[in-house]
Amino acid sequence: MPLSPSETRDLLARLGHSPKRFLGQNFLVDGNIVRKSLELAGVQAGDTVVEVGPGLGTLTTALLEAGADVWAVEKDRTLHAHLEAELLPKFPSRFHLLEGDAVEQPLAGLAPVPGHEFKVVANLPYAIATPWLDEVLGGPLPSHLVLMLQQEAAQRYAAQPGTKSFGAISVFLQAAYTIAPGHKVSAGCFFPRPDVESHLLNLVRKPAPFVFSTHAKAIIRACFQQRRKQIGALLRARLPAGVTGWRELLAQHHLSDQTRPEAIPVDAWRQLSTLFPPLA
Repeated sequence: MPLSPSETRDLLARLGHSPKRFLGQNFLVDGNIVRKSLELAGVQAGDTVVEVGPGLGTLTTALLEAGADVWAVEKDRTLHAHLEAELLPKFPSRFHLLEGDAVEQPLAGLAPVPGHEFKVVANLPYAIATPWLDEVLGGPLPSHLVLMLQQEAAQRYAAQPGTKSFGAISVFLQAAYTIAPGHKVSAGCFFPRPDVESHLLNLVRKPAPFVFSTHAKAIIRACFQQRRKQIGALLRARLPAGVTGWRELLAQHHLSDQTRPEAIPVDAWRQLSTLFPPLA
């Protein structure tokens, strides 16, 4: 069972550690949410699971007790030392702990082997959620991700074309993953209590996921950074003069060169990206 708020407070005091807001250190204290995370991800004995920011080890312990091999990356030195002392002796062959930045080590040091699937179950700090996810979407792709996010971030990732929340990260994510039913999480499930609501985002890899090239992602991001402009002007400014076919492709989706980026569906962006020439 997770520590209660008072037990969490006492443990942090013994460690001499004050939760750091800039690292998104809001510790999960609700056992139902821990169980829901594992349930959504379908965690079974023998699974390989990546966790980001394990903190005090609440979710980590549940994953290990379920029989998973856990690869975790923790940036905070005090919390890393706590996990090293508490969990490594109990699970020496199945707990792989790395001290470092999750954006630089998005898979916590795991080097995926072709044919061997892995999952991600993590409570993501808001400040790194998008850059971390962007790194993961470069591949190799997890078969399943269950991510605890601030509700605003979850809504942005799941946003549909034609909405203000729909952006480049929505495109990259939805080209590779189906958004399955998730779970709303109240602020009272954490200590200290955050100022916002959270959401468990449940992502299942598509049978034929699409991964955008680095160059294509840069062009798509640039288009969304000027989302009030029309796609024709944006593409003409970024593509070599010899690149053609994008008008015809837009027409296949009943769009024109006057369409704005946020109104272009994921499939159209995927097809457009095949016209973007690779960097020399």
